[in-house]
Amino acid sequence: MTQASPSPDSSPESSLDASPAESGNPTSDPDRTRDLTVIGGGPTGLFAAFYAGMRGVSVRIIDSLPELGGQLMALYPEKHIFDVGGFPRVLARDLAMNLISQAMQFEPEVILDEEVRHVTRQADGLFRMEGRTGTWWTRAIVLAGGRGAFEPRKLDCPGYDTFLGRGVHYAVKRPDDFAGKRILIVGGGDSALDWTLILKELAAHVILAHRRDEFRAHEASLTQLDAAVAAGQVELRLFQEVAEIQGTETVEGVTLVDNRDQSRAELEVDVVLTFLGFKPDLGPIKTWGVEVEKNRVKVGRLMETNIPGLYAAGDLVEYEGKLDLIATGFAEAATAVNNAVRFVDPTARVNPGHSTSNKAFQGA
Repeated sequence: MTQASPSPDSSPESSLDASPAESGNPTSDPDRTRDLTVIGGGPTGLFAAFYAGMRGVSVRIIDSLPELGGQLMALYPEKHIFDVGGFPRVLARDLAMNLISQAMQFEPEVILDEEVRHVTRQADGLFRMEGRTGTWWTRAIVLAGGRGAFEPRKLDCPGYDTFLGRGVHYAVKRPDDFAGKRILIVGGGDSALDWTLILKELAAHVILAHRRDEFRAHEASLTQLDAAVAAGQVELRLFQEVAEIQGTETVEGVTLVDNRDQSRAELEVDVVLTFLGFKPDLGPIKTWGVEVEKNRVKVGRLMETNIPGLYAAGDLVEYEGKLDLIATGFAEAATAVNNAVRFVDPTARVNPGHSTSNKAFQGA
């Protein structure tokens, strides 16, 4: 789909710097300019790329990770997901692979291990995106970068940094690596409980430590945890915090402190898994001129930002009633893309109709 660029007069209030087209820059080269660039290769970004392909526009995906799939692949590929429509349960890795396959059928340009650092809206209406290694041009953008950079919250105790990657981990990629190990899991959210319930089947012993007696997890997981504790499959330690991690080459033990009376306990463990969440960091996005609220990108009902032509979807957006779910990310991606298509081509319909009658799939 080759469309005329939006008029430079269409966004006089844009807070992105408008600069004249550079002499010789390849904005007119169809191999360099795309109708839509999706920044973020996680589930929301992949579905956005698919939807854009279905609408017949040229698409580019840029992601800071070395592989597509986002957190599904980078943090918990072996974890089951239960709240995606059509899948009673699905491994994160398998969901990611299906999303990748779905998006790739329209052959988008894919640029990995790259961070978009600067975005400038030029006088000709195109967006100029500068990264670590290259520069790209696009007619519209959909931001779908999760909550930003993957920066895990750390345990503030001696030994954490020393043994990170040598017994201390904040993600599980291969559960079999922990078979027969004595494991301490730290945290009180869904990830901590999910991995406790998964690894109890493989590990020699699993201890779950949490600094409170209340959990931020699904009720079904809490019920399963209670049953595992009652059956002696999991040791639960509440009001406990890690004071120190000890070892030589790898982790050999930890000191827990009871935050009610400061009493201490010494435990022999081989592995410490910390599931304390991630610090949301929008990184360079904060310098692009987009409106930010609660460290997220503020969007309207069309998933539009305050910058014309720049849309956003997924966990990094903020609006009233926002839910951080893959399922809602899919819906937001569809809304963002359909309105981005209309921005690129004002004659295009926002409502694409049903995929069963879409000509892109005729004969499929």
